[in-house]
Amino acid sequence: MGWKGSFVVQLVLGLVFVTSGLAINFIQLLTCPLWPINKQLYRRINTRLAYSLWSQLVMLLEWWSGTECTLFVDQSSTVEKLGKEHAVIILNHNYEIDFLCGWTMAERCGVLGSSKVLAKHELLKVPLIGWTWYFLEVVFCKRKWEEDRKAVTNGLTQLKDYPENMWVLLYCEGTRFTEKKHQISMEVADSKGLPRLKYHLLPRTKGFTTTLHCLRDTVSAVYDVTLNFRDRQVPTLLDIVKGHKYKADMSLRRYPVEQIPEDEKECALWLHRLYQEKDALQEQYLTTGRFPGNPVVLPRRPWSLLNFLFWAGLLLSPLVRLVVGVVASGNPLLILGLFLLLVVASVAMNRLIGVSEVKKTGSSYGVQESKKHT
Repeated sequence: MGWKGSFVVQLVLGLVFVTSGLAINFIQLLTCPLWPINKQLYRRINTRLAYSLWSQLVMLLEWWSGTECTLFVDQSSTVEKLGKEHAVIILNHNYEIDFLCGWTMAERCGVLGSSKVLAKHELLKVPLIGWTWYFLEVVFCKRKWEEDRKAVTNGLTQLKDYPENMWVLLYCEGTRFTEKKHQISMEVADSKGLPRLKYHLLPRTKGFTTTLHCLRDTVSAVYDVTLNFRDRQVPTLLDIVKGHKYKADMSLRRYPVEQIPEDEKECALWLHRLYQEKDALQEQYLTTGRFPGNPVVLPRRPWSLLNFLFWAGLLLSPLVRLVVGVVASGNPLLILGLFLLLVVASVAMNRLIGVSEVKKTGSSYGVQESKKHT
């Protein structure tokens, strides 16, 4: 684990990811003329391009750090349906790498490239992440429902004829859990007469109810995923880049979409009850060290590793030759340019890691709601 934490190794990983990501974004741009001609072909191509980028991050979790992911399910049929239907996936938002655990499950089920999210509008400006999502038809939100309603509804409705099995990954809490946000959230819960939650923020129901309304005839089920880490560990993305290994446990429950109320208010109440159950699951996990149900480990697939090795082989050889040639030239301007390139790559990698850091997710969650009730 020591050598994996070195700056040089992290820089190499960052160079491969950033450079390949920019190449993928450029290829995605070239596919745009396909949209008016053959929309489904455009989607199939971009699904695979997105996979080629996101699977590099999954590779870090699965193969680089060796983190283990175990599902706890109540029925074997739940696992059998994974990846074989359009579905909405509800995840809790407590850790910096909870998105990566969700992507790992998507990769093992063969739907990573076609996974969608409701993303913060600010991420649209972030290279690689936001750009890739734009070409993938991800729906961006400003977190102001009056402004978002039309855009979200149109964006989700457009996905109804998506040709690949699709997962819509939702973080209904809207932002990552912190003690400050939790305090504000519970004040809102009290003001609305809703039960308090101990391990989650109050879910924002608009995104979920709108998603289900727009895609009810498309998705077959809603999957609830509750994530925790053994030994009460709190991993970060930087820990994963450094090669630290963790053990992630995920409670997985499947709800056929026909069992979820169509009425918006009833649907919102259903979501609140679900989060009360998620809270009880977290309490049980912290008490017993495991979720209820049978443990299932979905096998790792080699594609994320092979994809990374492809990009590393394609990009590192010319980069090494470039570095050797510049250093051998003795030209101070070229050496300075190379140094600046490495600095830019390092900053870009740190920026991408920073997007996931809890301490930098400065959401104003609950503030406006709290003001309404004070």
